[in-house]
Amino acid sequence: MPEGDTVWQTAKRLHAALAGGTLSRSDFRVPKYATADLTGRTVLDVTPRGKHLLTRVEGGLTIHSHLGMEGSWKVFNDQQRWTGGPVHQIRAILTATPAPTHRPNTPATPDARPAPTATHTAVGYRLPVLELLRTTEEDRAVGHLGPDLLGPDWDPDRALANLLTDPGRQLGEALLDQRNLAGIGNVYKSELCFLLRVTPWLPIGALPAEHNAQLPLLAKKLLEANRDRPIRNTTGRRGQDLFVYGRARRPCLRCATPVRVADQGDGSRERPTYWCPNCQAGPTPSRTPGATPHHGTQNRGTQHRTTN
Repeated sequence: MPEGDTVWQTAKRLHAALAGGTLSRSDFRVPKYATADLTGRTVLDVTPRGKHLLTRVEGGLTIHSHLGMEGSWKVFNDQQRWTGGPVHQIRAILTATPAPTHRPNTPATPDARPAPTATHTAVGYRLPVLELLRTTEEDRAVGHLGPDLLGPDWDPDRALANLLTDPGRQLGEALLDQRNLAGIGNVYKSELCFLLRVTPWLPIGALPAEHNAQLPLLAKKLLEANRDRPIRNTTGRRGQDLFVYGRARRPCLRCATPVRVADQGDGSRERPTYWCPNCQAGPTPSRTPGATPHHGTQNRGTQHRTTN
């Protein structure tokens, strides 16, 4: 499930493959941008912003994408077969060709970017958001976001102030609201609440005072610890990667009580939320299907990342 750490890794791979190269192919398979052609332009950089990706290209344009629940960007070389999914799920194709080799005795510009050394193709699968913006208008797409847990704008005091704006709001819902702080999804929501020993349904204003300042710092610690890992881990244990997420009906790693799962929110989105009824204090839903795992979410304790 893509969260801030996954998006950070994706941006790193895309930047390494595309930045400094010249686009020899650009194919947007969404109706609004089907005729857009970026060939001949240099890719300047790929930057993550919360759960969003900003691919900036020469000429003041930015490709804005969001992975949603199931989207991904895969990177392939000329010899690799594309393996990210069926062809009909492809939403974007970007091929970057290496820039010409720098000629001897030609002064290099101070801001020269290292170009890719081989041709790579980035393929975007199942992207729920894909749009072409002017770089000067990126705030239209990401200006609403709170401090980015993995970004240069991170500000724990501002993040905490944002979270506490509505004291009656459920903690889990407040953590998922990217306007408060950017980068947390269902996995980290459940894991953070477990580590704080409170349920995701606790009003954030009722969070014990000693946890207030700890909350944004702990969130950043977890995402930073996982941004370079192929398998997400919040426990520090090998083979037991997550405390509660994906562990419905399985014993809590702390007390052995069966972990429970229920949806949180208004029902408009699937938001499976996991908690231990013994270790975590606070309100819970009236129906807690501890014996019936949430549809499609059981046994996801190991969160494997893609390598492309």
